[in-house]
Amino acid sequence: MLRLAAVALAVALAAVGAGAVADAGSSRPAAYRFQQVLAVEAALFVHAAAPRSAPGRLYLVEQDGLVRVVTGKRLQKAPFLDLTKRVLMGDEQGLLSLAFHPRFATNRRFYVDYIDLANRTRVVEYRANAAGTAALPRTERVLLTVPQPGKHHKGGQLAFGPDGKLYVSFGDGECCDDPKDRAQDPRQLLGKIVRLDVARARPAPEIVALGLRNPWRMSFDRGSGDLYIADVGAGLWEEIDYLPRAAVGRLTNFGWDAWEARAVKEDKAPNPAGQLVFPIHAYDHADGSCSVTGGFVYRGKAVPAARGRYFFGDYCTGAVWSLRVRAGAAADLRREPFRIRDLTSFGEDAAGELYAVTYTGRVLKLVA
Repeated sequence: MLRLAAVALAVALAAVGAGAVADAGSSRPAAYRFQQVLAVEAALFVHAAAPRSAPGRLYLVEQDGLVRVVTGKRLQKAPFLDLTKRVLMGDEQGLLSLAFHPRFATNRRFYVDYIDLANRTRVVEYRANAAGTAALPRTERVLLTVPQPGKHHKGGQLAFGPDGKLYVSFGDGECCDDPKDRAQDPRQLLGKIVRLDVARARPAPEIVALGLRNPWRMSFDRGSGDLYIADVGAGLWEEIDYLPRAAVGRLTNFGWDAWEARAVKEDKAPNPAGQLVFPIHAYDHADGSCSVTGGFVYRGKAVPAARGRYFFGDYCTGAVWSLRVRAGAAADLRREPFRIRDLTSFGEDAAGELYAVTYTGRVLKLVA
């Protein structure tokens, strides 16, 4: 996860205005911007998601264990799910994400990833009521439990792939340079992406990627099925990793901690398991950047100028970038002329419209 505890106060004090603010270093006019649609006092938003069967609705994940529902611009008073008594809250622990089953409209199944009171990652399935406004706690089914060694680098992203399986991201589990070489060890799940066949009664985790430090947000392009991963770096580089749909599911090694982006981190060869893949883009910390927040390829209709662009940002500076992928490489990279302070996550609604949420309780939407 990003360095929330260490920098939240400093970044909050530096925040300007209530939404995405102009970047004084850019003179290029914006064809789009992020407009604030909701602010919730004291809410620590870390994720946003929605089933494709629920137009006009957005589900907001709070680090302390709540999932809230927004319809239009109205926040539902009662939480959709309350795990506050089960979640270990603090540092980079907590409730980290949720994902809806592709057939949520009929089976009402959804999934959450959180750190429990024993400092273990738990991936849990629940069902919702017919209206999709409340979880049914007694439907709980634990799919995966993984002990964590420390307070940092949990990953914690859930996303359904084009194969209908649930993908789960894990960081290497502790600060700062993977001292136990967990990310390159294929015998354990930390520093990996695994997938689960949730149709099975007891789904076994299958490792599909290794060599990750802290994948803070991954997403599948709903248009192409390609996979984008934002991996938080150590002292030098933040990276964006990419796999075309045809390569998703084949074992891939993203290099950590032998490599940090394209820079040698340790004088050792990465594990030969899987194909070594370098990021399509990386940026350094020269301007105060410190922690990448991954996003989505925009596939909505409201902002034609953004269609097909992958958006991501940095938590510490609020900078936002977008790029396109052509022939497996980053193209048309641009730093957008606005910032989103305290940016913790992006999210898509049912129509593919793009949102951003912040650690200071704000929800913003990409608008023309």
